[in-house]
Amino acid sequence: MDASAALPRLDRDAQARIGEQLRAMYDELLQQPVPVRFVELLKDLDKTEKDTMDDD
Repeated sequence: MDASAALPRLDRDAQARIGEQLRAMYDELLQQPVPVRFVELLKDLDKTEKDTMDDD
């Protein structure tokens, strides 16, 4: 017997409900601003990359 055949499965309705809830949660997350620390890190990376390219 195939091992994957013994795994429990969710029906389509359950999958749809989970999908809707995940989309709602992530949509809310995407509406939040990027933390200032992340913005600073990205700026530092951009500057480092630019400085590296200027040295070439």
